[in-house]
Amino acid sequence: MAGAGRRAARVAVFPLPFQGHITPMLQLAGALHARGLAITVLHTAFNAPDPARHPEFSFAAVPDAISDAAAATEDGSMDRALAMNAAVEAPALAESVRDALASMLRAGEQEEEEPRLACLVIDATLTAVQEAAAGLGVPTLVLHTCSAACFRLFRSYDMLYDKGYLPAQESNLLLPVKELPPLQVRDLFDPSKLPSKEIGLKLLNLANETTARSSGAIINTFEALEAQELETVRGELAEKGIPIFPIGPLHKLTSVDSVGTSLLKQDSTCIQWLDTQESGSVLYVSFGSVVHITQDEFTEVACGLANSGKPFLWVVRRGLVLGVEKPELPEGFESAVKGRGKVIEWAPQQEVLAHSAIGGFWTHSGWNSTLESVYEGVPMLSRPNFGDQLVTARYVEDRWKIGILLEGVLEREKIKRAITMLMEEKEGMETRQRAKNLKEKMRMCLESSGSSQQAVDKLVDHILSF
Repeated sequence: MAGAGRRAARVAVFPLPFQGHITPMLQLAGALHARGLAITVLHTAFNAPDPARHPEFSFAAVPDAISDAAAATEDGSMDRALAMNAAVEAPALAESVRDALASMLRAGEQEEEEPRLACLVIDATLTAVQEAAAGLGVPTLVLHTCSAACFRLFRSYDMLYDKGYLPAQESNLLLPVKELPPLQVRDLFDPSKLPSKEIGLKLLNLANETTARSSGAIINTFEALEAQELETVRGELAEKGIPIFPIGPLHKLTSVDSVGTSLLKQDSTCIQWLDTQESGSVLYVSFGSVVHITQDEFTEVACGLANSGKPFLWVVRRGLVLGVEKPELPEGFESAVKGRGKVIEWAPQQEVLAHSAIGGFWTHSGWNSTLESVYEGVPMLSRPNFGDQLVTARYVEDRWKIGILLEGVLEREKIKRAITMLMEEKEGMETRQRAKNLKEKMRMCLESSGSSQQAVDKLVDHILSF
């Protein structure tokens, strides 16, 4: 690592305005700041982070073109992601980012005490923002908030179409994708299922093009978890002179905590409730910040939890049920689970997963949630919804074998059986032991000589070389 004078460099970061993108970007910023780099967070008005929670960073709001329609899009989150990405890629916003970067460049040149702007870190699909930075001579690094496996998949769509895996056919859904084990066709994000296949493919191509034009790719993962996948993508990008930096889990490489990055108010009363429960007895249930389920699915989940007889902590955020601002629990539910079930709107998830009472995590298989669960050695019941969640859930069950995949139509008896399997039966016990073993490997990568700490050091040296 470089020594004195490191504060002479500033890094600007610009995440997509989703919880699952803002959190890892600010965590990355925290890790870089801890190594002596100054940080400026560029952000939209929509889902803006609170500067008061991050006094160590500078913040610069950029006027955005995010319409009420884009912000309110609900359908399955993929439509919302597409709408939001289009809004953030609008020329007006890219110009706003350019102006903010130009201001930082001038300050670094004209003010002796002001750090020079070294680079901009962006989400993978922000091509227009990258072009604006390039016009000023500012290098870009790309943060991939998914796994290395998903990163590899998203670079493989030409092959998937050429070999006939896509568009997916009903008769081939269980077919293994032999080039990308352990994935099956049903695990693939299929652009043809979107209202516009062309838009979906464009988004994938944008991510690949942005990475190809970048000065480096940062992935929130660690070597012991995805050695094979990292070797593959590292080799592919090395041909183009693009280094890979696997520096996960980001939530443990920084002092930036989940409270400081959460867009929703966390209910910490659940920790006191967990204190009253037996060790390893509670199933934590959370489907993340953007996934939606139907009213029928909500009812089946509630009945499955009630019928399981197991203690549970269930996050029912506003908007979880499609078309319903505040979901109502089924009649008789609260009396049926009194004393062993607690329902809250949002949880301090890292603190919950670290609690000794937690014995399992029913999750949507978002990558941030998965890494947090791995860090605490908590086995998972996976119910993916879209995109990279499908890939993560397959790896959790078939590659790492630290969870059970809950597939098909959600039905209360199926849910009850899955919970019993995870929390009580032999398969669940073996899954729990493997989760504990993987936890130790993750923690080793975070030691001072561990692979992730070394990757952060290499990233800082790379930034200082610009």
